[in-house]
Amino acid sequence: MTPMMQQYCKTKEEYKDCILFYRLGDFYEMFFEDALTASKELEITLTGKDCGMEERAPMCGIPYHAYENYMNRLVEKGYKVAICEQVEDPKTAKGIVKREVIQIVTPGTNMSANSLNETKNNYLMSIYRGEHYGISFADITTGDFFTTEVDHFSKVMDEISKFAPVEILINEAVTEEEDGEHMARLEQLHDKEHTMVSVMEDWYYESEMDERLIKEQFHVMNLEGLGLKDLSDASCSVGCLIYYLKDIG
Repeated sequence: MTPMMQQYCKTKEEYKDCILFYRLGDFYEMFFEDALTASKELEITLTGKDCGMEERAPMCGIPYHAYENYMNRLVEKGYKVAICEQVEDPKTAKGIVKREVIQIVTPGTNMSANSLNETKNNYLMSIYRGEHYGISFADITTGDFFTTEVDHFSKVMDEISKFAPVEILINEAVTEEEDGEHMARLEQLHDKEHTMVSVMEDWYYESEMDERLIKEQFHVMNLEGLGLKDLSDASCSVGCLIYYLKDIG
């Protein structure tokens, strides 16, 4: 591969779950599977680029000054987008221009005024399956934050119907029931409503870390004042949600 494509692939490896907008001059370009997906979803021309391989790499591009519109369209369809920008002047760069991901946008973290519907909330949801189901919702555009525990997945689905989240975070245990019913119902949400569903790693639900994050976020000395003292599963869902928002932000 050419040095530029080696740099691209290294960056893409770190952001496998994102469509990578990779800045090249006056364009953000996408390659390989990202290009195939973006060209289809955005209805833009799919072409190819000579990258030093036997075959040209699938490629599509968008003008950098109009990227927000294209980004919002992908996010609304349930995709996660990473913006990789040039972080040094190409005129003074020695060799390949240095590039870094400066922003990650997901359905539940998108703050773009052009994409938000003023008539409804933009909820991000977290589900933790432990002894019970801990569930949390946050809308970062309004500051709304809700959490509770329920004892059956049918009640989780009731809350999803009520809040209509655009993005859902779940722990691995949600996917592990024998018949796969839970994941099937969540996947239906993606197919019908473009709701993004992500399985989070176990460390997001480490109880001591989650408790510390909750205390820091809400400026409290203990969880009792928040009604979470005896709701450990709800606390885990809240902690995951807070960490995710901090990580994305």
